[in-house]
Amino acid sequence: MVPAIQVECLAKSYEGRPVVKQISFEVQPGEIFGFLGPNGAGKTTSIRMMIGELPPDGGKVTIAGLSMPADRDRIKSLMGVVPDHQNLYDRLTVRQNLDVFARLHGVPTGRVEELIDLVDLREHADHPTSRLSRGLRQRTLIARGILHRPQVFFLDEPTSALDPHSARSIRSLIQSLRDQGTTVFLTTHYMEEANSLCHRIAIMHQGTIVATDTPAGLRMRYGRPTIRITLKDEAAPVEVPLNDADGARTLAGYLEADRVARVHSQEATLEEAFMRLTGAEWREHETEPPAPEASA
Repeated sequence: MVPAIQVECLAKSYEGRPVVKQISFEVQPGEIFGFLGPNGAGKTTSIRMMIGELPPDGGKVTIAGLSMPADRDRIKSLMGVVPDHQNLYDRLTVRQNLDVFARLHGVPTGRVEELIDLVDLREHADHPTSRLSRGLRQRTLIARGILHRPQVFFLDEPTSALDPHSARSIRSLIQSLRDQGTTVFLTTHYMEEANSLCHRIAIMHQGTIVATDTPAGLRMRYGRPTIRITLKDEAAPVEVPLNDADGARTLAGYLEADRVARVHSQEATLEEAFMRLTGAEWREHETEPPAPEASA
């Protein structure tokens, strides 16, 4: 089976500073693939090279067996992109925004109406996008990105800064795309989102891929499961590591002293695995060079 996305030894530097350091991975057809990392890890630069916005210094990117950037024009018909900035035509309505891109891709106008219903924007279809909430604008961007039924769909932080209801709606859309066989390449800062949506995840740190696995595999390999013990004589519960000799001795001591009221096991989380692999706290601002305005 030809990978939907294949990245081999991809590299990029800015002013002599390596930002992406010969990363390699594959994404299979129909997979939701998560691409995670702290701000400044090199994710945005990697994506810009993958979608043909930025030439690499070295390495190779293929989309559905076609080489980027050599086959960029052919790849554009197979690929959809929702960038991390909402680049809509604010004076145009939702329908007009979609009509513009439908004409650019040679898509029948009936597809516009189909997508307006798919992303639940019928009551907002004739409103200028400048008047829409961030969540409704994001739905419009997703509709625009899938107008031409792409095989591979890149989503960069699709639920960033959205309220819980809007974020849930976007996740539902992503799942429906997966169910239709679309390959989704997803970046997100929300660990639970990645955990629930993604088949596999690559974690990037300081320009390199430090781990690639299923969410469960990452949790098991790099997370830290614990036992939470509620004691009869203490208000605050005590947490001890599971599968740890010291933790076992601590629990045994509490049991022998008849101090245990309740015991609950707690699975390792993807966030714990992420923090262990990157050793980094979230930073407020991205330190990679800013992305240019995306074009049609």
